[in-house]
Amino acid sequence: MIRAYRPADLDALYDICLDTGNGGLGARHLFDDPRLMGHAYVGPYVAFEPDLAFVVEDDLGVCGYAIAAPDSVAFEDRCDRDWWPDLRLRYPLTPGANRVVQQIHKPAKVDPLLTLDYPAHMHTNLLPRAKGKGFGGTLVRTVLERLEKGVHVHVRHHNTHAIGFWEHLGFRVIDSADKLVLGLRL
Repeated sequence: MIRAYRPADLDALYDICLDTGNGGLGARHLFDDPRLMGHAYVGPYVAFEPDLAFVVEDDLGVCGYAIAAPDSVAFEDRCDRDWWPDLRLRYPLTPGANRVVQQIHKPAKVDPLLTLDYPAHMHTNLLPRAKGKGFGGTLVRTVLERLEKGVHVHVRHHNTHAIGFWEHLGFRVIDSADKLVLGLRL
C-alpha cells in the first residue's frame, strides 16, 4: 500500500536509508551511529516537506519511501539555516570524517542553471522485499503529481540498477560530472 508519510514512520525511513545507503546496498557496517544517514538524507525532507513524503507499506511494515523538495535552492537554504547547525554540533568535522559528516559540514549545492528547468529534486529507496513489484514507480509518480516544471535526481555512476529505474520512468541524463544527474520535465 502506498500512503502519505506519518511521523511514526520516521525510524523506519531512517532504517531504509541506512539499509540502502551504499549504492542500493546496506551501509550499516560503514557507520558507528545508525541514525547519521537518516539525519542527513531523510530528516530534513520529512521535517520541511512532509506533503512530498510517501511510503510503501506491506504486511511487515514500511519498506520504501519517496521524498522530495519542490525548490532545491530554497530547501538548501532552509537546511543551512534550520537543519545542519544542530547536526554540525552533534557530528564534528574531524580528520578522516566519513562522507556523511563531510556532507553535513559542507553540503553540496545544486547548480543554479540546473534548477531553471529542474527546480525540484527527489529520493526514493526500497528494501529488497519491495523491489520488482511496481512500488518504486508508483511512489515516484505519486510525488511527481505534486511537483511542477521539472525534477532531478542524483545517482552514483556505479548504481546501474537505480539509473535503469529512473530512465524507465522517463528521466534522462542531464549531467554526468561528479554524480550522474537525471532529470524529468513535467
